[in-house]
Amino acid sequence: MKGKILVMLSVLLILLLVVSFAAKPVTLNMIQVFTSPQRTHILETIINEFEALHPNVHINLISPPYESAYQKIYLMLSTNQPLDIVEVGDWSLEGVVKLGKMENLEPYIAKWEGAKDLIPGLLNAVRVTGGKAYIIPNGVYAKALFYRPDILAKYGITQPPATMKELYNDCVKITDPAKNQYGFDFRGTGFPTNFIDIVTTSYLDDIDPSNMYKLKNGKLWFKDPRAMEGLKLYVDFYKNTAPKDSINWGFDAQVNAFVAGTTPFLFQDPDTTGLLNTMLKKGQYKTAPLPVGPSGKVYPSYGFGGWGIPNYSKHKDLAWEFIKFFTTPMISAYFCKEYGALPVLKSVFDNDPYFSSGVFEGWKKMFANPQKYVFTSYPLANPAWPKWTKYEQDTMQQALLGRISLDKLTTEWYNFWKKAFGM
Repeated sequence: MKGKILVMLSVLLILLLVVSFAAKPVTLNMIQVFTSPQRTHILETIINEFEALHPNVHINLISPPYESAYQKIYLMLSTNQPLDIVEVGDWSLEGVVKLGKMENLEPYIAKWEGAKDLIPGLLNAVRVTGGKAYIIPNGVYAKALFYRPDILAKYGITQPPATMKELYNDCVKITDPAKNQYGFDFRGTGFPTNFIDIVTTSYLDDIDPSNMYKLKNGKLWFKDPRAMEGLKLYVDFYKNTAPKDSINWGFDAQVNAFVAGTTPFLFQDPDTTGLLNTMLKKGQYKTAPLPVGPSGKVYPSYGFGGWGIPNYSKHKDLAWEFIKFFTTPMISAYFCKEYGALPVLKSVFDNDPYFSSGVFEGWKKMFANPQKYVFTSYPLANPAWPKWTKYEQDTMQQALLGRISLDKLTTEWYNFWKKAFGM
C-alpha cells in the first residue's frame, strides 16, 4: 500500500508541475517588417485570437517603420535581443539567414500536416539558403497594373493598356504638370528593382525563368541592345510622365498619389488592395495584367514574406504553434483579404472566390497565361544579392538625374553580376 501511495504522490507531483508549467505566463516577442497602421491592426486581431486560445501566452508585436525595419531586425538578431517570431521578406532572406541566428524549420515542417496545403513550389521558393526553409510564407506577392478608370475616363481612355508602349502613350496623353496631373506612379526609392526590371526586360523574349538577369543562353542581358531600349523607356516614364519628386517616392508616396488621382497608373503588389479598399470607393480602382513589351512577354516575379524563429529563442515550440495557427485556412484567408496578399494555401484559392474575381482580376489573367506573363526568379541565394537592390537603386537615380549615361549604368550593372556569378 505504501508503494502505491508513493506512486500516486509522484504522479500527483508531476501533474502539479505540469499544470504549474502550463500556467506560467509566457511572452513571445514578434517583429514585423512591412509595417503600416492597417497591417498592424490586422496582426493584432490575429494575435488576440491566438491569445484567446492560449490564455497564458502574450505576444508583444514590434512594429518598426518599414524603411528601417531590417536595420532593427539585424541589430536585434545580431545582439541576441529577445525575439521569438521574426518576419523576413524574400529579398532579405539570404542576408538575415547568413547572420546565423535563424532556426532551420525543416524538422517542424516534416511533422506539419498543413505543409501539404501550401501552394505547389512555394516551400522550394523559400529554401533560398542551403536548400532549407527558415521561414513559412504568410503571403504571396506579384506586380500587376493598378489603374483609376474614373480619372482615365476624363481623357477618353476606357481600357487598360495591354503593352508598355500603350501605357507610355496613355501616360503622356494625360500628363499636364500645370494641373498636377501625371500618368505613371513612379517608384524611385525603397527597393525599386522590380519596377526597373519589369519595364526593361519586357523588351526581351528569352529571359531565363530561373534567373532574372540571364538570358536562356546563359549570358547577361545588360549590354543587349534590346534591354537598352527597355531601359530608355523606363527613363522616359520618369522624365515625361511622372512628377520630378517621384525619384524619391517609396510605397507610401506611390499610394497617396494614386489615391489622389495624380498618377492613375501604378505597378504594385496585391497587398496594396487592402489599403486602397479603405481609401477609395468600390470601382474607383481596378487591376489588369502587366503590360507586355515588344517581345510579347513581361517578366513578373513571385515575392513572399514569412515568419521565422530565432535559434536562440527560449520558446521555439510555442512560436511554431503561432506560425501554424497563422497558416490555417481561416487565418490565412482573413489576413490576405484584409491586407491584400495572395494566399499561401491551395484550399483558400479553391474555396474562396474572393481571390479569383474583383480587384484580383489582373493576377487571375496573368496566372492563366504563363507563356505571356513569365514568372521569373531572382538570384536570391547569390551572396551579392543583399548589396544589389540598394546598388541598383542608387546607380539608377544617378542615371535619372543625368549624372551618368545609360551606357555607363549598364556597364556597371554588367560588371556587378559578372563578378557575382563568377563569369
